[in-house]
Amino acid sequence: MRVSQTQGSFPAVLIQDPDARLGHPPEDLEEELAAALPETQGPRFFPMLRNLGWHLVAFILLGAAAYILWREFHEISLAELAAAIAAWGWGSVALGLGLSATSFLLMGTIEWLGLRWAGAKIAVTSALAGSFIASAIAHTLGANLIVSGAVRARYYAKHGISLRQVAATTLFHGFSFTVGLSTLAGLALLLAGSRDIASVSRIANPVADWLGVILLSGVTAYVILCATLRRPLSGFGHSVRLPSVRTALAQLSIGAVDNAVAAAIIWVLLPEGSVGYLTFVGAYAPSVVVGLVSHVPGGVGVFEGSVSTLLKGLAPAPLAAAFLGYRLFFFLLPLLIAGVALALDTLRERGRTSS
Repeated sequence: MRVSQTQGSFPAVLIQDPDARLGHPPEDLEEELAAALPETQGPRFFPMLRNLGWHLVAFILLGAAAYILWREFHEISLAELAAAIAAWGWGSVALGLGLSATSFLLMGTIEWLGLRWAGAKIAVTSALAGSFIASAIAHTLGANLIVSGAVRARYYAKHGISLRQVAATTLFHGFSFTVGLSTLAGLALLLAGSRDIASVSRIANPVADWLGVILLSGVTAYVILCATLRRPLSGFGHSVRLPSVRTALAQLSIGAVDNAVAAAIIWVLLPEGSVGYLTFVGAYAPSVVVGLVSHVPGGVGVFEGSVSTLLKGLAPAPLAAAFLGYRLFFFLLPLLIAGVALALDTLRERGRTSS
């Protein structure tokens, strides 16, 4: 999805930013990046109504999540939680870490495709590194578009990639996540056995079927638009050119596998046979969305509360342990590694410019 700022009726092309060419990102990087992105997250989109609405939504969701988590887990003792973690075994720990690494590798592949679509020329290894640093930090801090875009801009500045190209790549990455998660959730809701859904899920079978059809219909409509629409889509003072149908299919397929791998991190840490994978994904996918909508950093608490609400009959201690493993393998460890990598890269660039 190539992004260009519109001036009157004439769309401007992606312009190389002079600061980016010199390897020095501008000081007000977040503000300039917000201007390059569609105005759905910036402070200029109905500022008072938006701020009040999102704060209210976040407060309600966080309060509901706190109550749900207390209701589900307040009777768990530390000994029970420790026993559930010990029951993982080294094999499950290694598998969880491997799934987390695979997910970030898939995100890096999407990143490289997005950079190529935006017209940037960069080595695959640099794209993988930039994607890992941006995604690991944004996953934990929240406000994914702005945070990940700002991190990308600072990291890619030395490669001569402009803010417009960073904004296009960030949107491409976000859309890949959206269509991938929708594809995965739609297939899971339709393919999960009705008996499994009835026994461990609070999503009624007719609702699951209809949600699956709606999600897959939306993904199909996106692919059809990419195949047939030749002109850019305009709105909020920006225009977005949809990718080719081949690129759209790559987005949804890689995005679906990426989300499937991320969901499996929790699933492999649960006791064997406690819930089917497809049924679990049917609860995981909407919970990810609820966590993002809440604007709580990392969706922490809100995501766990949603999964706990949508699933039933699972032993609380193993479920709580699986949540802790997910946060450790997919959030905290990547954040630590990304923070160290970004600091070392910054020091290396400063040493290079000062010498």
